[in-house]
Amino acid sequence: NNSLPFNKYAFLTTHNAFAIDGEPSHTKVPRITFSNQEDRITQQLHNGVRALMLDTYDFNGDVWLCHSFGGKCYDYTAFEPAIDTLKEIEAFLSSNPTEIVTLILEDYVKAPKGLTKVFTKAGLMKYWFPTSRMPKQGQDWPLVSDMVAKNQRLLVFTSMRSKEVSEGIPYQWNYMVENQYGDGGMKAGNCTNRAESSALDATTKSLVLVNFFRSVPLRDLSCVDNSANLIKILHTCHDVAGNRWANFVAVDYYKRSEGGGAFDALDMLNGELLCGSDNVHACKHG
Repeated sequence: NNSLPFNKYAFLTTHNAFAIDGEPSHTKVPRITFSNQEDRITQQLHNGVRALMLDTYDFNGDVWLCHSFGGKCYDYTAFEPAIDTLKEIEAFLSSNPTEIVTLILEDYVKAPKGLTKVFTKAGLMKYWFPTSRMPKQGQDWPLVSDMVAKNQRLLVFTSMRSKEVSEGIPYQWNYMVENQYGDGGMKAGNCTNRAESSALDATTKSLVLVNFFRSVPLRDLSCVDNSANLIKILHTCHDVAGNRWANFVAVDYYKRSEGGGAFDALDMLNGELLCGSDNVHACKHG
């Protein structure tokens, strides 16, 4: 069912989607940093992930994806040039003409037009969803069917406010609310907004992002995190967000669970959003 506004759907989101176990060093220096996922980007997308969290940095005269600190990328925190991941996304969008992908950037790129240049080089501008079509006061988004028909199937949000004017890349918190990330977002019965976000019940923002991952990723514990505890926090955040269900659910090691995990959580969310059921499979087609 693609006949509803974009904000009436929920999308599985991978936190630090680029920080992949076993990714070889691209700097010839052993990497000393955390990883958060096991599959390559293409595999994540084919498995149903529809939003990717990426950390973008200036590094070696280019834009790189790094899991770093202090706003700077180092040889030992760098994963790969951003163009490599962006080309995987372009290939997926090209091969799947009805799919929409969202990128949520923790953005430290200061080079003038640095992001624009790398997105252009990757061939992604032809899919770009323009800022001019994004609702500014909490209204519904365009219909998914309309976004597909216009081939505006890539949404990109940046954490750098100035780039909405300088590059036409939407500032994330102008359009969505978000709960606290890391350990602060995993307290049972608690759902508070992160500092950059408006209050979760702010009606001027149409999209809701729920983070549910640890400050220090622990692969084995993600089996527990991505199961019953995830469902519970989604209900808690629904109540705090003015009875609004999450549109994006960000997790580590998205396939790991005690049962259906993040996929069950998304089935629940989409059921509630589409037809008021706790399972999307109970919704009638059309």
